[in-house]
Amino acid sequence: MRMRPFAVAIVSCLIGIATWLITPPAWALTQIKLTDISYHDCPAEVAEGTVTSGGNPMVANCFIVTGKANNTTGKTVYDADIFGRIFDANNNNVMPNRTRLGSIEEIPPGASDFELRISVAANQPTPLKLEQFKAAGFAGKVRR
Repeated sequence: MRMRPFAVAIVSCLIGIATWLITPPAWALTQIKLTDISYHDCPAEVAEGTVTSGGNPMVANCFIVTGKANNTTGKTVYDADIFGRIFDANNNNVMPNRTRLGSIEEIPPGASDFELRISVAANQPTPLKLEQFKAAGFAGKVRR
């Protein structure tokens, strides 16, 4: 009877390994290249009343970041987080301690347009510098 706990442990390990090996592809993160990144002012109806978050509300400028998402996987990518760095005209980080800027719900195969709304403190001078933009999403829909 001493072998029984050992056998149970071995079987449990084998089940764990088998489960890990057959994990569905939705769990795999897919990298998406973002190109042609630029920005423009928000339309007046979108920008109205914009303030930055934090302890003290501050007036902010509203911008729309645009670009192309290049999905070379041949499959639709879902729930892709957009990462990037944004600097003002003086090379100050516009969003310190934050590289996740937003998301794209669905990216079909090929090149597709995307846009993202951002708020920048009004005291940060333009033009903005947009760097290191990329996205990462999933091959299947992720439950929320």
